[in-house]
Amino acid sequence: MTPNLDPARARYWLERWNRQQERYMPDRELRFEVIGDVLTDLLDRPDPLIVDLGVGPGTLAQRLLARLPGARVVGVDADPLLLALAEAAHGSHRLRTVFADLRDPGWPAALDLDRAPDAFVSTTALHWMNREPLRALIRTCAAALPPGGVFVDGDHLYEGSAGPRLDTLGRALTARRAERCGTAGAEDWADWWSAVETAPELTELVRLRDGGFEHAVHDRPTVHDYLAFAVEAGFTEAGTVWQYGDDRVVVAIR
Repeated sequence: MTPNLDPARARYWLERWNRQQERYMPDRELRFEVIGDVLTDLLDRPDPLIVDLGVGPGTLAQRLLARLPGARVVGVDADPLLLALAEAAHGSHRLRTVFADLRDPGWPAALDLDRAPDAFVSTTALHWMNREPLRALIRTCAAALPPGGVFVDGDHLYEGSAGPRLDTLGRALTARRAERCGTAGAEDWADWWSAVETAPELTELVRLRDGGFEHAVHDRPTVHDYLAFAVEAGFTEAGTVWQYGDDRVVVAIR
């Protein structure tokens, strides 16, 4: 059973999370806006059901619920600590979280959806997946969506062997952007987790997490893999709709 967490403390940790994420993604808020724009333009019903893949502490979900007042979001993640922060910080009846590992074939059943989703979205999460699990995930999303449904992912995505100099340039552009925006000196990923692990109010959640999601990737997909997997899975269109440096938003339409 997940321990109760004071909403004010959850929001404190969420704010620190946002700042450390901006160290790596200085245009993070713009990326959120782009994802919201995509859903606003492509979804044709006022009450969309959105599945957030790797919801983490709910930062994308929170912004989508504000942008789309009739929407519901089901967020799935394999990290109980981040899910607890999402639940405590946001506290919306329109957001429901589910503990499941997206690499487990049984994850769709764990969502317990009452109808077909209109969109699968993700941000800064799927890059932790190897090529074949990602291929299976995109295939599962395509099968679950109705015609017109969308898959949207915002993340650090790379050309791979097709463009090593472009990838180096993309990283450099993002780093320069962070310097200009003043986010380059923010708390980093490791320091945020070190602080979490010593916070008294999070002790039980740290124990439940027990190391959290395995982040080792040995066969990283390229941006071309994402698009090829989408077409292979049955999406009628797939492409990149926004990019700055190594930060991209890719969209596939069923």
